[in-house]
This record gives sequence, structure tokens and C-alpha cells, in this order.
Amino acid sequence: MKKALVTGITGQTGSYIADLLLEKGYEVHGIIRRSSTSNTANIDHLEGKITLHFGDLSDSDTLHKIVKDVQPDEIYNFASMSQVRISYDLPVYTGDITGLGFARVLEAVRSVKPEAKIYQAGSSEMFGKVQEIPQKETTPFYPRSPYGCAKTYAFYLGRAYREGYGMKIYNGILFNHESPRRGDQFVSKKVVKAAIRIKKGLQNILTLGNLDAQRDWGSAKDYVYWVWKMVQGEPDDFVIATGETHSVREFVEETFNYLGLNWKDYVEIDKTLMRPAEVDYLNGDPSKAKRILGYEVKTRFKDLIKWMVESEIETYE
Repeated sequence: MKKALVTGITGQTGSYIADLLLEKGYEVHGIIRRSSTSNTANIDHLEGKITLHFGDLSDSDTLHKIVKDVQPDEIYNFASMSQVRISYDLPVYTGDITGLGFARVLEAVRSVKPEAKIYQAGSSEMFGKVQEIPQKETTPFYPRSPYGCAKTYAFYLGRAYREGYGMKIYNGILFNHESPRRGDQFVSKKVVKAAIRIKKGLQNILTLGNLDAQRDWGSAKDYVYWVWKMVQGEPDDFVIATGETHSVREFVEETFNYLGLNWKDYVEIDKTLMRPAEVDYLNGDPSKAKRILGYEVKTRFKDLIKWMVESEIETYE
């Protein structure tokens, strides 16, 4: 039986990869931070099926111990300070966890289990002020936030360890991926929750920042399969995206329309929610993943929103 170690297992994508790995017959281990309040809602349904270890990407000693104890065949690094706007307020912390945190993972694996496969969760935010449309694996990076900079550092570090030490490092550049498990502070979940609360008379206004930002929105549940798929092959870098771009305004309009509401009656703009430097247009080119992995898009924009809305409505029943 293969063993997998997942960092960020309590998050959206980490929890979905845990689901998938269990379906594939893996022994699944996860790293969670010690907290006085529970943050395990995304994995509570896996109680008794996975093994959790207390640790943190800021703690090299603990990472070494966990890797030594688990002896994983595959490591999936999804842990990070992942909220882009907040990364401007916490740039040093973001760099330490999202960037140097991966360096600590690499060193732990290099010293204890160098033959293990390691997946690093890259981000379309690395493209930032895009230099090419659509963006593919060879498109130059131009990050515009501390988060994007930290992810770019981790990407290149993974490539350096792959080429310098011969380690099996897989860089996935996943464009926006959403689901009912998305954190409440992310715009997609914020819009869905607010629209439903407005529909039910529990909220009056939704406050947002930049409605013109355009993103390539996909399904987190779909994408983790392709993350796993790439790790089964030769170490490489892959863009995973739908190839379609929609604005935040379109996301809002489609969500409110689905609930029979006119979004213009309820949405207000707050400039304090806007980023100091915006990423205006992200559109991924998954051609390489299609050619090598057999990648295909399963969940389109409207289906993604329908899934998120219907799942959120169930929480009120």
C-alpha cells in the first residue's frame, strides 16, 4: 500500500486530494496545525480513515520527524498562506510559510526519503501581470502580490531541486479552483454565501472590491485527480485550467441569477477590498496536460456555480 503525506489537508484542495487518495487505496497522512478551535470541517468525514500529525511549515524539526515516521511515497504540499489580499498585510509570514515552508519540506524529504515524489501546489497568481495570453508552462512569471512572489519562489526551488538533486518534484500551476469547501474569505464562496443569505432575508448587502478582474474558474474536486495523475508520471510542470475566462462580475451575476435575484440591487463596491496591484486577466492553456496526461475539462463555469449554490443551500436545511 502506498503512503501519502498531505500538507494543508484541512483546506479545500488538500481535503479533496485526501478523498481521492483513499479511493485509490493509499494510506493517507496529513499535517495539521495545533489550534484551540477546530478547523477540520473539510476532513471530519474522514475521521478514522486518515492519520493526522501536528506540525507546521515553519518548523523544520517537526517536518523531519513526520517524514521520518511516515516514510511517504508521495507528498502533496497544499499548505500556504493562500489569501492574496491578506498577503499584502502579512508579507513576511506569507513568504515564510508559502515560500520557505516548501524549502523546509524539500529538505526534510531530501535528508530522510529522497526518492519520494513531491507535488508543489503552484498558482496562476505567479503569472500576475500577464506577459502572454493564454498562459502556459513557458509563459514568464510576473507576480504582483507577496503570495504570488512566494509561490514563484517555491516553483523555481522545486525545479532547482529536481535538476540539482534529481528529486521527483512536480509543479502544478492550477488556475482558480473552487468548490463548496472553499474558505469563506475567498470571493467565490463570499458571493455564494451572501447571495443565499440575501435570498433568505438574512443579509441586505454584499460588499466587494474589483468586479472587473477576470479568472479561469475550475473545480477543485476535478483538479485533484489531475494533480494525482501528474504525480504518477515523470517529474514535470503542468498548467491545469479550463481555458475559459470570466470576470468576478459574471460570477456575481450568474450566482444571483440562479437564485432569481438582480445582483445590482445588492452589491456595493468597497475600494479598501481592492489589491494594491491587481491581476487583471488569467486564462490558462492546458494543452500540455491534455497531450501528456489526457486532461479534460469536466465542470464548466455555470455548473461550478450551480454546485456551490446548491451545496450551500443544503447547509440551511
